[in-house]
Amino acid sequence: MTVRHAAAPQGALRPRLPAAGWPGALGMLARLLALLAWAATSPPAAAQPADPATAAPAPATGPRAKVLRYAFRVAETNFDPAQVIDIYSRTVTPHLFEGLYGYDHLARPYRIRPLTAAAMPEVSDDFRTWTVRVQPGIFFADDPAFGGRRRELTADDYVYSFKRFADPALKSPAWTGLEQQGIVGLAELRREALEGRRPFDIDRPIAGLQALDRTTIRFRLREPRPRFLETLATGDLFGAVAREVVEHYGDAIGAHPVGTGPFRLVQWRRSSFIALERNPGYRDRVYDAEPAPDDAEGQALRARFAGRRIPMVDRVEIDVIEEEQPRWLSFLQGRHDFLEQMPASFIDLAMPGGRIAPNLAREGIRGYRMVRPDVFYMLYNMEHPVIGGLTPDRVALRRAIGLALDVPREIALVWRGQAIPAQSPLVPGTRGYDPAFKSEMGDHDPARAMALLDLYGYVDRDGDGWRDQPNGRPLVLEITTQPDNQSRALDDLRAKNLAAVGLRVVYKPAKWPENLKAARAGQYMVWRVGGSAAAPDGLPALARYHSRQIGGQNMGRFVLAEFDALYERMELIPDSAERDALFHEAKRLAVAYAPYKTLIHRIVTDLVRPQLVGYRRPLFWQDWWHMVDIDPAESHH
Repeated sequence: MTVRHAAAPQGALRPRLPAAGWPGALGMLARLLALLAWAATSPPAAAQPADPATAAPAPATGPRAKVLRYAFRVAETNFDPAQVIDIYSRTVTPHLFEGLYGYDHLARPYRIRPLTAAAMPEVSDDFRTWTVRVQPGIFFADDPAFGGRRRELTADDYVYSFKRFADPALKSPAWTGLEQQGIVGLAELRREALEGRRPFDIDRPIAGLQALDRTTIRFRLREPRPRFLETLATGDLFGAVAREVVEHYGDAIGAHPVGTGPFRLVQWRRSSFIALERNPGYRDRVYDAEPAPDDAEGQALRARFAGRRIPMVDRVEIDVIEEEQPRWLSFLQGRHDFLEQMPASFIDLAMPGGRIAPNLAREGIRGYRMVRPDVFYMLYNMEHPVIGGLTPDRVALRRAIGLALDVPREIALVWRGQAIPAQSPLVPGTRGYDPAFKSEMGDHDPARAMALLDLYGYVDRDGDGWRDQPNGRPLVLEITTQPDNQSRALDDLRAKNLAAVGLRVVYKPAKWPENLKAARAGQYMVWRVGGSAAAPDGLPALARYHSRQIGGQNMGRFVLAEFDALYERMELIPDSAERDALFHEAKRLAVAYAPYKTLIHRIVTDLVRPQLVGYRRPLFWQDWWHMVDIDPAESHH
């Protein structure tokens, strides 16, 4: 299989000498309060894992427990791999479940390596048959569902886990993507359940998913899939689940994840708090990441941790803090060891001129920056009677909205310069992304927007100052949004931009998980959302335009036969000049029909306190908690 090179993040910014100041004082107070709270708490003594929905917070193992603490900026949804799509849930799941393959924590460019597999897969010359052997001696975390016995991982567990995505009852948001891999017999099994209105027959053998013996699994695909290894390395979705656990917990499986991973879920207060603890039955696995020879930062981490047993931390605690200021203050006060994606509104305080602020440097805080492989975009419902469709007037309306939006001003005022304009749906660091590609997605041109609207009949017919539809009915853009400060700031700017060209906006705020649910069901008009690359190839970013993935990645519900043909050709062929040309043509169609308005790629800055050692921002994968340590000796007091 051809390996594609991804852009590497910049190294850690060097801290300076220590400083006092109010953040340090508040941090000392927070640490004192934390110690007092710990002293009043006793560790749990239950023999079986506690119900994560009701368990009370407690130290992992005692006063020397190593606890990694940080915050999500958006709430999770659940922890059943077959039922998640959001990045926050998918940041938790790969620490609980394990795919057959994973990514090397230190390798830049990326490297895929065996995780629960015993070796790299055996692949037929036509890329249609993939045979994988599972390591013996890997066990699921203990759980009451197993009746008190240790449960070993087998090839059948992966057969079962992949089949679950096809079960219509689960409505898996990842099904449409998996369906495109063409596992022989899987789509037909799903279709029979739908057409016959009967339960999905997960026990029926299919040719495309076979456990040849206890440790060998064979995948057979309808067509060549040269990059199928990247699917097998997507452990946040395609990690093994045990049938006994799914049947034991039924509809509550999303709150009771049990996998073979380094951690287990011990507490979950939905949209508020998540706690994981070291899986006591985790296999003997050591830190064996392999950076490039000329990667000084990676080589230093390897020298420090090579041979250490993982995970190195005992517990991970995640608060959900949606507002920027409280999340920033929680880090300043020492409540969190790590601040992922430094809020843009405070970037000048933390990283003036791109260097760590002196007061933070004196506390030993480090900063890590990179252009993230993600994209934010305006999502249009192509089935909506006002905004959707492929007729020239609807295309003109969507293009005019895009041209009216002043993305450079958003980057300057809201993102504080921590973003670059997105010219296409392809994201930095993935195959198909071209930093030289330029399109009208990066333009702010209100004059051209007004000319398009005038040309296609979107004019003010009743004299109220707002444009109407060509049929004379009022034109109101209903935009779904979130009730946080950053969204409000972006909403204000966009309302002014659109008003400047005569377009009226009504915002409909709701929590992000609710908006996601509505978007997947097609119950919206316009929404701003983001997406991150989960693999090195750029094709998954184009899944948003592929008609067979409506209900999954294609939340815009876009249908264009010409685009589908390009997408399906790119699935078949190896990386090549032909495939690069198809990427270019796909980007051209995406811009021309504008079912999405791409906005920005973020420049993200992560801040790390000195006691958190070993951190390196992943490129496409989400699992890293087991590869870092909490070292109190490094903490500045």
